[in-house]
This record gives sequence, structure tokens and C-alpha cells, in this order.
Amino acid sequence: MKILGIYGSPRKGGNSETVLDRVLEGAAAAGAEIERIYVRDLTMSGCTACGACEKDGQCIVKDDMQQVYPLMEEADVIVLASSIFFYGITAQAKALVDRAQAMWSRRMLKKPRSQWKNHESGTGYLVAVGATKGQNLFEGVSLVAKYFFDAMDMDYEGGLFYRGLEGKDDARNNPEIMKEAYEFGEKIVKSNR
Repeated sequence: MKILGIYGSPRKGGNSETVLDRVLEGAAAAGAEIERIYVRDLTMSGCTACGACEKDGQCIVKDDMQQVYPLMEEADVIVLASSIFFYGITAQAKALVDRAQAMWSRRMLKKPRSQWKNHESGTGYLVAVGATKGQNLFEGVSLVAKYFFDAMDMDYEGGLFYRGLEGKDDARNNPEIMKEAYEFGEKIVKSNR
């Protein structure tokens, strides 16, 4: 099983990265093959809405996203991680999500409309970490994740959501979070065998 971890935060070593690292450690221990993408290291634009991908499912924008498409296609499971900025995912992660439009177009070209509700390419999960404790903190990002994974023909199965983590090492210094994240990684592998 191939699991792709997408690190969406611009901050190296922050809470969402720490939690995703731990999830992937648990998944690797359970036998998964792990690949990682750090969105902050990519040079890419957002979707330009040019419509070119509607012809053949291929994005014509030549930047680092061209290296990401094959990794997303090969993954059985994708775990997207993002810190929360103004109740949404980071701008870096959102650019990657928006560029999945090409994968959506490819899906629409390959599958008849009657099968669009059937997800056949794997499973997606979200790790979201926010500093505030707002009741609706994760509503918007959950919808973004759901439709991101839908574009890739994947089921969205929820994830891990943590409020009140503001200091850079808050997750790392919380043994309960570290344990839960590791066990979540193990659970992902068991659920997708």
C-alpha cells in the first residue's frame, strides 16, 4: 500500500507537520510504503481556469505540480495536512488542491456520469491543526478535503482535528496527540488493506 503525505503548512516543523509525521510513522510500522510532498518547497501557481484539462485531463501549466500528479495517481491513500489560516487551509495547500482540477477533468472524461458517485482510486484523510478553539474551525477545511479527494476519485474518511495548538511544539509536547496520531496511521493501513 502506498500512502502519500501532503504537508500543507509553510512552517517547517510546526504542529500539522509533527502530527502528519507521526501518522506516517504509524502507517509505515503497519507496513505501508510512504511518500512525502512538502508544498512549501514547490514552485507552482494556482489553477488558472484555462480549461485546457477539459480536453484530455492534463494540466498544461508547467511547474512543480507536474511532479505531484503522478504521486497522487499512484497513491492508495493520501493524507493532506494543513494548519488553519482564517478557518481555511493554507494558501500553499489550496494551490495544490485547486490544481487537482486536472484530475477531476480526467475523471469526468473516463467515467460515465452514472459512476461519478463511486470512488475507485483509494481513500483520503485530513490532518488539520488550529490555534483557536472556534466551534466551526474545521467545517470549511473538511468540505475542501471532501471535494479534493472526490476530484481524485477517492473516498474522504475524515481525519484528525486539533484546536488550541498555537506554539510550534504544542503537538510534539502532547503525548496524547502523538499517541493518537501514531495509532491513526496504523488504523489507516488496516482499514485500507
